[in-house]
Amino acid sequence: MSIEIKVPPLPESVSDATLVAWHKNVGDSVARDENLVDLETDKVVLEVPAPSAGVLQEIKVNDGATVTAGDVLAVLEEGTASVAENKTPVAKKTVEAAQPQAKDESKPIKTSPAVRRLLDEHDLEETTVIGTGKDGRITKADVLAFLKSDESSNVTPGDPAPAVVDEGETVGLERTEQRVPMTRLRARIAERLIEAQQSAAMLTTFNEVDLTKVMSLRSRYRDSFEKEHGVRLGFMSFFAKAAVEALQRFPVVNASIEGTDVIYHNYYDIGIAVSTERGLMVPVIRDVDQMSFAEFERELGEIAKKAQAGTIGMEELTGGTFTITNGGIFGSMMSTPILNQPQSAILGMHTIQKRPMVVDDEIVVRPMMYLALTYDHRIIDGKDSVQFLVAIKELLEDPGRLLLQV
Repeated sequence: MSIEIKVPPLPESVSDATLVAWHKNVGDSVARDENLVDLETDKVVLEVPAPSAGVLQEIKVNDGATVTAGDVLAVLEEGTASVAENKTPVAKKTVEAAQPQAKDESKPIKTSPAVRRLLDEHDLEETTVIGTGKDGRITKADVLAFLKSDESSNVTPGDPAPAVVDEGETVGLERTEQRVPMTRLRARIAERLIEAQQSAAMLTTFNEVDLTKVMSLRSRYRDSFEKEHGVRLGFMSFFAKAAVEALQRFPVVNASIEGTDVIYHNYYDIGIAVSTERGLMVPVIRDVDQMSFAEFERELGEIAKKAQAGTIGMEELTGGTFTITNGGIFGSMMSTPILNQPQSAILGMHTIQKRPMVVDDEIVVRPMMYLALTYDHRIIDGKDSVQFLVAIKELLEDPGRLLLQV
């Protein structure tokens, strides 16, 4: 029985998706629930599993196409393929792979300017050289190998000695370009960043924090913390808890704008920026004010893995009230983060660097970090933004305050 493979229902507010890549070819056997194809939306990658075991009979939509919910992607012939059916194509494919592929002379052969110059110098046609590059592209190594192999076979007694081509000689620098379309995620990121810059009155204020006590506390209890809770104690939990405490003192930093109204949130859903191969994502951890350090670290680890694997859901990427981004893991000294709208503020962490500081009229070396708070000046005044950062600074420089909430 033939089964149509259709685009599943898309997340709310997502109208279409892009077909990224098929994981199976026509004629391949598939198992039930095996991923057939990936669909990319503005935020997440959706996997389309096989509803039943069988053989992929027909693919109706190719890579890169735009699809909507309910579109037919492929046709699956239900039932397990026989052993005999499976063996023949595999053996045939193996034999074919061992044989050199003939050139399709109807298609233009791709060559770089340097390769074309080398072909012209030796009066060679493109069709006489077998290209081993991507999509049949002829490389300089292919031409040189052809010339070397052709020396002995084409020389007859009495002919002049053929010109020797030094394989180490640089015939010319290859200047190549590659044009690739933006992924939907990258295009959406670009769109949101431009929207934020055009619609919000963004301003950034800075401060610095001495992390001596946080690092000492983390070093002292790191092993016992991991043994007790099964998760590592990172810096992000300290910053997230300090941010929540500061947000409770300055509710406007946790607010958002909707039209001409200011929406104050009495909950603290913190977005944590996560860098992935597909681009920057900001998964949201809910009710951080009610979490322990261990619960936060565990949730952060799980949601970050899902973001990097592309299996995170749309509901896990929306609804945050405040965002923290850590450019310090890449070595950033200082930056001005851009708002993650509709939120009104974002905290930027940076690299920890030992610097000379004056403490009690003495110069001492301390592990220091610059903090940056970008905020929407339409609802957050400079006074609130500065005091918010000062509150975070005080909490981190005396982490006992986080436990006592003072």
